[in-house]
Amino acid sequence: MAAKPAPRKRAAAKPLHGSAEAPRRARVMNAKQAGDFIRALAAANPEPETELHFTSPYTLLVAVALSAQATDVSVNKATATLFKEADTPEAMVALGEEGLAKHIRTIGLWKGKARNVIAMSRLLLERHGGEVPADRAALEALPGVGRKTANVVLNVAFGEEAMAVDTHIFRLGNRTGLAPGKTPREVEDALVKRCPPELLRDAHHWLILHGRYVCKARMPECWRCVAIALCNYSDKVRVPPVR
Repeated sequence: MAAKPAPRKRAAAKPLHGSAEAPRRARVMNAKQAGDFIRALAAANPEPETELHFTSPYTLLVAVALSAQATDVSVNKATATLFKEADTPEAMVALGEEGLAKHIRTIGLWKGKARNVIAMSRLLLERHGGEVPADRAALEALPGVGRKTANVVLNVAFGEEAMAVDTHIFRLGNRTGLAPGKTPREVEDALVKRCPPELLRDAHHWLILHGRYVCKARMPECWRCVAIALCNYSDKVRVPPVR
């Protein structure tokens, strides 16, 4: 008797509201709609701030470098002890990789981050007199510093109108139609172009906080969204699910 063929495995169902790698994309907003969307977020949170704890451009740079693929909460817990021991490039180099590792083992990818932070701190001493440069090219030349990290430092530490696109903003830009793009750079460029100039300085904060707490990855909490009337997402969740 012939053996029965093995049953086919069902393909995993795609997340209803998209994923970090493949966010849902909505019809692009028109210019007025995009501006009003950001204005609505601004009105609800007039003085937004980063949730990372820092005391100087250097500690901000370290915190942002550690935050890649980690939550701000986990980074803040680690840096609460780390920065008491080392809050300058000199102190960090003296601490060394092993000493740094003791503080950041709870953070994802901590081994690579420890190497990068020590190498970054050494280069700051060698090339910049221990100061964090207010220059994109110089920042991106540091180990572990990419465009997103450079944008955060330029925006928060030096007040530049830079747009740092993380997974939250990438998802939000596509899902809402505010600034659809296939790459973080495409989303960044679209946001810079479409954001009202007077709001560009703080737009990164409004968008990341909205993506983190309202327009969430698994399910957007549209019933809490102050800009719901301006959003082009077709599958809005207008009522909280019954648990």
